[in-house]
Amino acid sequence: MVPREQKRTTLHEKLQLLRSVTNSHAVSETSIIVDASKYIQELKQKVERANQELAASQISSSSSCPKFSVETLEKGFLVKVYSERSCPGLLVSLLEAFEELGFNVLEARVSCTDNFHLQAFGGENDENEDGISSGVVIEAVSEAIKNWSEGNDQD
Repeated sequence: MVPREQKRTTLHEKLQLLRSVTNSHAVSETSIIVDASKYIQELKQKVERANQELAASQISSSSSCPKFSVETLEKGFLVKVYSERSCPGLLVSLLEAFEELGFNVLEARVSCTDNFHLQAFGGENDENEDGISSGVVIEAVSEAIKNWSEGNDQD
């Protein structure tokens, strides 16, 4: 059996390693763990942003396709969709995708005259227990744009 002091030393070494990896200046064990948790959240957001950029670059490979981004906010998401041309029917397609996802649009600004610009802030419905990740929102917006684009190609 490992003596208590050796366990304590091992734990202290691991906390110091965690502290250095997360660039924490905390002293107490609890603060180090809180800083590590914040660091992990920041890394998750960086990964989500990279996935967004990747998805957006795949969709925007055709210059006529609308471009979009999804930002993770403290209590929801900010979805931005932009096209240099008018996109009749795109708004309906996006709103249907949001509805299917269980995404409540709490505030939105839309311009559909010479170009298409949507900026929508929202979060998940209270009934949705699983939670919505930014990846799921990105996929839903991407699919809505793709479906809208395919429908317009047939016209």
